[in-house]
Amino acid sequence: MTALLSSTYFGPIEWYHKMVMHREVVIEAHDSYQKQTYRNRCVIATAQGTQTLTVPVERHGDGKVHISDHGNWRHLHWHALLSAYSESPFFDYYADDIRPFFEQRYTCLYDFNREICHTMCRLLDIRPHITESSRYLSAEECSAQGIADYRNSIHPKHPANEDGQQVGPYYQVFARKHGFIPRLSILDLLFNMGPEAALLLGEKP
Repeated sequence: MTALLSSTYFGPIEWYHKMVMHREVVIEAHDSYQKQTYRNRCVIATAQGTQTLTVPVERHGDGKVHISDHGNWRHLHWHALLSAYSESPFFDYYADDIRPFFEQRYTCLYDFNREICHTMCRLLDIRPHITESSRYLSAEECSAQGIADYRNSIHPKHPANEDGQQVGPYYQVFARKHGFIPRLSILDLLFNMGPEAALLLGEKP
């Protein structure tokens, strides 16, 4: 079955789990932008608990969602990752692959997220077949075509809607202090588990 997923900014682990489980993946490229989704935010674990990193965006006349330079967010996000994961087992190994996303300037959020997705799949060593939607499909059309629609179920505001397929528990830097925290950004799994991350996502060795 094909999975239909929304675009994400260093998406949650469950998002990448769907990629591994379905193999055939379509990324929604024609939906209307919604606030407070994973399209422009990710959640990481810190010494103080969870922290949400949000990319500021703005609408332009071309109909696309553009990335704003407001608030020096690139510097803040990278230093938040340094603070949270510099002591994790694999941060130094992957840092040079992740840092450029906080140094280069991308115009469109969708293009930015697409490059992140391709990089994360390479680092995780997972190989889903990814295409982009040619038009917006309604939930009814997805059901009729046998497409698993996760555009609204993988959402920071209602995690209870997820189907229970949770990755973990796995090693986390601050687990002794906070216990295991589920549904974090894929970066948490990558920095903590390294090459074993793909196995936890369901990828066969």
